Amino acid sequence: MNKKNIPLQILKILKATYPDAKCELHFNNNFELLIATILSAQCTDVMVNKVTPLLFNKYPDPDHLAKASAQDIEKIIKPTGFYKNKAKNILATSVILTKQYSSQIPNEMSELIQLPGVGRKTANVVLSNGYGINVGIVVDTHVKRISTLLKLTTSSDPTTIENDLIALFPKKDWGILSHLLIAHGRKICMAKKPRCFECPLNKYCYFPNKKQT
Repeated sequence: MNKKNIPLQILKILKATYPDAKCELHFNNNFELLIATILSAQCTDVMVNKVTPLLFNKYPDPDHLAKASAQDIEKIIKPTGFYKNKAKNILATSVILTKQYSSQIPNEMSELIQLPGVGRKTANVVLSNGYGINVGIVVDTHVKRISTLLKLTTSSDPTTIENDLIALFPKKDWGILSHLLIAHGRKICMAKKPRCFECPLNKYCYFPNKKQT
């Protein structure tokens, strides 16, 4: 097989294996998506989904959250970890949204990454899942690890990995690609105990011990 076709074959297999792959964070609007994604740093989506209903019930929009006390936010989001820094960021972000964006969420990468607590990963999540705009690819721990195992990249730098993946896959699939790789990382290609014996990507994988797994 032509090596140039391998990424597309991988994509095809992943789509067939995980037809329902999607963002696992629960949200009703782009504000909720933005805040939930900030909270998801170093935290599971499951835990974030337990916390955000409490947060958004009390502070449903940037206007309300901008007027909250850091201490109250910290109390609500504490289970997500790094809660003091996260509270500081979502409070500051809400203030900026109310003052500079009429409480709307920007739909430009350059504007999103200026918000406290928002990097390319979070911005890509919001743009892709909130606006349906693909300007990049979300690179989390699953995407990073599996892309390396499949030799889609040789880098450990998230930005370089993103650029490597962008060069290999059609733009229309950039959004779904991260969901597919994340689903694969959670269900089959787990970091500590991958289930290589049932992996549909086995023949493309360079995991050194896959035969013994």
